[in-house]
Amino acid sequence: MNSSKRYGVERRQFLKYMAAVSAIPLSSCRTTSPVITRPQFEDYPFKLSVASGDPEPDGVVLWTRLAPLPLDDGGGMPSEPIETFWEVANDEAFRNIVQKGTAHAIPQLGHSVHVEVTGLKPAHSYFYRFHAGVHTSPVGRTRTAPAEDSMPERVRFAFTSCQNYESGYFNGYPHMVKEDLDLIVHLGDYIYEYGGVNNRPRKHIGVEVESLDEYRTRYAQYRLDRMLAEAHRQFPWLVTWDDHEFDNNYANLVSEEDGISPEKFLARRMNAYQAYYEFMPLRRRSFPQGPHMTLYRSCKYGRLANFNVLDTRQYRTDQPNGDRQKPMVGKALDPRATMLGEKQENWLMRNLINSSATWNIMAQQVMMAPLNRGKGEDRRYSMDQWPGYEVSRRRLLDFFHQRKIPNPVVLTGDIHVNWVNDLQLDFKDDNSPVVGTEFVGTSMSSGGNGGNRITEYERAAEQNDFVQYYNSNRGYVSCDITPDTWTTHFRITPFVEKPGAPLINEASFLLKSGIPGVKRI
Repeated sequence: MNSSKRYGVERRQFLKYMAAVSAIPLSSCRTTSPVITRPQFEDYPFKLSVASGDPEPDGVVLWTRLAPLPLDDGGGMPSEPIETFWEVANDEAFRNIVQKGTAHAIPQLGHSVHVEVTGLKPAHSYFYRFHAGVHTSPVGRTRTAPAEDSMPERVRFAFTSCQNYESGYFNGYPHMVKEDLDLIVHLGDYIYEYGGVNNRPRKHIGVEVESLDEYRTRYAQYRLDRMLAEAHRQFPWLVTWDDHEFDNNYANLVSEEDGISPEKFLARRMNAYQAYYEFMPLRRRSFPQGPHMTLYRSCKYGRLANFNVLDTRQYRTDQPNGDRQKPMVGKALDPRATMLGEKQENWLMRNLINSSATWNIMAQQVMMAPLNRGKGEDRRYSMDQWPGYEVSRRRLLDFFHQRKIPNPVVLTGDIHVNWVNDLQLDFKDDNSPVVGTEFVGTSMSSGGNGGNRITEYERAAEQNDFVQYYNSNRGYVSCDITPDTWTTHFRITPFVEKPGAPLINEASFLLKSGIPGVKRI
């Protein structure tokens, strides 16, 4: 974005945007077409496999999408709803079925299915599957969250982000599925919207995506990746987005590109949001309303961990000072600037105040620590990250401190490298108290093989005292938390240009409950 772009949205412009919104029809789950109860398919309809997500103590979301030709417009499906059967069992052979029912896969939602199962036991593993016509889906495995008033002995989860299909293979997932996990957290950039480019390890189908069918095809191409599909099949997921699920570096109602009309911007955003919902195991509370979608939410693992899933794209004001790496001056210090928007920020603070959890987690997208990337006195910070919204950033850290929020831990993606940061109340004061910890995970594949020396980041790691670790490889992060400790393992894959990379545990870090600051182990 260049510096000529507006900051925020003026009232006149806002009204213009709202007029555009009202002209866009909202997606509807209603259909008047008769339901096909005995469908016949051109090919196997469960090629996109199954998934589960948003676990609660008594249930989870089960997902599938009927698509015998998943890369074709319409997925090779008829224009009528399809009756789909689902089952949940205690055993993989389905001898002990505990819940079952029917769901309609409707064309308005790309014949995706979202079943919110209830009546299950807390902290319990289950198996599930779908049936359509004579076909049966792969068997998925999932796990419910612990009871809200319980204190689990431990919770294990992994998090990742930034999986550009063209950049390489998702070599972390074959290793991730071998871990004993309760949950996978994805922090955004699940797909990339860019058009296909030659001479890459893999190639996107088509040009940069804009229409609903184009977004659907892009998601289908990603979900046909065998190891990504396997990670979805094996564990429940907790997901949020960043920018590439829609458009690079967008901010609220502001496109990265100049000259985009409000109508075109919002129409594309509506398509992107609907496709995201269609392909993710999300609850009805996240159902998109045209170009709007409420994705921030909490996921509680008893009194051990409270995951606060944030959305740092949809509600933020425009990146200040023309975006990129800039000094922290001018609009970066504007008190009106917001990363979360007033409603989401208030929700987060209420959730943290009312939390009884030992570990209070913020699963979000962009780096919170104010990483100075400049040279000497020329201090430069990413205007797309929290330092571009310094008043908002400082307000949140001050809230942690003043309200004595127990063990705040921030999980971050986006930047394609690993970082560990102590979050100090005042980053300009070396003696300022540490009020939280930030674990930044590298990309799954974005940026290529990685492991190279990045001068800007090497310098930043040296000159920012709060940085405890930096690494430029690809991979994922695995976390093991108990009432007393939090252990984080940085799992790296040496290459992504071809499949089959080994896994290396490059570094591990320990947090102790009630003791601010992280230690390498």
